[in-house]
Amino acid sequence: MSDLAFITDGTFAVLGLLVGLIDMGANHCPNDGCLAKNERTPYTGISVGDTVFQENMVGEELYIRRETRHANGPFQLMYGISASSDGELWAGLGHGYTWTNRQENVFVQLHAMAGLYEEGSGADLGGPIQFRSGIDVGYQNKEGVRMSLGVDHRSNAGLYSSNPGLETVHFRVSLPTK
Repeated sequence: MSDLAFITDGTFAVLGLLVGLIDMGANHCPNDGCLAKNERTPYTGISVGDTVFQENMVGEELYIRRETRHANGPFQLMYGISASSDGELWAGLGHGYTWTNRQENVFVQLHAMAGLYEEGSGADLGGPIQFRSGIDVGYQNKEGVRMSLGVDHRSNAGLYSSNPGLETVHFRVSLPTK
């Protein structure tokens, strides 16, 4: 397991769930209900980055992700699709949790998504069902544009006998959209 996989092997998915549940209990349950439907600013983001498989940089990835306006409690619905220079394709759906500072110019976003993977001529991840989790840390300007650095991990969470994992280290720009 690579050093990168150790910090992203689902750790961010669990961390996002825990932090989101704490926020949900403190800020959502007393008001409208723990998982009450609410609206968030939707974003469309594009990221570019290097893919890492078994400690080796193996390609580049382009990833488009949509953060919808729909949320349940603090968990915002999102979906995305990515393609790598090795022909790997991934498409999935899940939720994200975003923390911002009081000035709303610094943010940390954790996400967990389930999806389908096609290896092309890239990494064999054991099967077509792959989970993607990760973290982005970034800056948001006055117009709401977000710029971040992040790391994602994809693996099958032990669904198949082989579960090597694939990481992406990326730079993302996300624009608020309607």
